[in-house]
Amino acid sequence: MESYERLITYNIKPSMQRMAIMDYLVEHRTHPSADEIYTALSPVMPTLSRTTVHNTLRLFAEQGAALMLTIDERNTNFDADTSAHAHFLCKECGKIYDLKSKPDTRVTEEFQSEGNEITEMHYYYKGICKNCLEHIID
Repeated sequence: MESYERLITYNIKPSMQRMAIMDYLVEHRTHPSADEIYTALSPVMPTLSRTTVHNTLRLFAEQGAALMLTIDERNTNFDADTSAHAHFLCKECGKIYDLKSKPDTRVTEEFQSEGNEITEMHYYYKGICKNCLEHIID
């Protein structure tokens, strides 16, 4: 889905800056932070500000067009993949990886049966990734 159509789908008014930020999120599956996105886009978009990037990413998260990840205490990262999946943070290199998993629907059903409405769920795992483990073993 093109960024313009994706923004329209999530009731976000498209602008050049918003489309560029969404394009970056979709193309770079690295779960970037707002600062990483700003650093990457500012050379080709001189009018882009850090505040605009932060506000745009917050809007994307609020509207459901992107996930806001708080797996790392120091950074907030973003993911264009809004499907149900977990994330793994490597404590050695700091990279965040997608893990395909299905939410535990039993817990969700129990919680909903008490009159609550769940609007989002986060599954975070932390450890050392296989790439870092190879370097530690060597």
